[in-house]
Amino acid sequence: MSRLRETYKNEIVDAMTKKFGYANVMQVPKLDKIVINMGVGEAKDNAKVLDAAVKDLETIAGQKAVLTRAKKSIANFKIREGLAIGCKVTLRGEKMYEFLDRLVNLALPRVRDFRGVNPNSFDGRGNYALGIKEQIIFPEIEYDKVDKVRGMDIIFVTTANTDEEARELLTLFNMPFQK
Repeated sequence: MSRLRETYKNEIVDAMTKKFGYANVMQVPKLDKIVINMGVGEAKDNAKVLDAAVKDLETIAGQKAVLTRAKKSIANFKIREGLAIGCKVTLRGEKMYEFLDRLVNLALPRVRDFRGVNPNSFDGRGNYALGIKEQIIFPEIEYDKVDKVRGMDIIFVTTANTDEEARELLTLFNMPFQK
C-alpha cells in the first residue's frame, strides 16, 4: 500500500473529522478518481499526432489510454462526428495515489515560474480541475523524444459535498495552492 494511502487512512481522516466535525468515518470525503485528458485538435489532419499523444499519456499515467471521439460534427473546425480528437485515462486506487504523489512532489515543482495551483478551479460539487501547459514536466517523458509540447487537463473527483471540504482534502494531500 502506498505511503499516500496510508497517510489518508490515518492523518487525513483525523484532521478532516476534527475540522468539519463528522459523526462517522464514512462521512469523511475521499479521492474517488483522477481523470487525465489530452485534447489533440490537430489529429483531424494527421492521425500520427494522436498516436504520439496517446503514447505520452500512457507513459505519464502508467495505464492504457482511451481515445475520445467528437460527439458532433462542426464544419468550421472541420470535425466530423466520431472522429478521434483526443485521449483520456481514468486512474483509481493505488495508481491514482501514486500519480498524485508524482504530480505534487515531482512534476508541479518543475513548472516554470510556479507559484502554486489556482485555488478557484473547483466546480461547486467538490471536484477540482487543473490545466497543465506541457507534458514535459513529468520525469517519465524524455525531452528528446517529444515531437510537440502538449497540454493536458487533470480532474480530481472527490466525494466531498462542498468546495471547502475538497480544498481541505487536497491541501492535506500536499496540493500546493496559491496563497
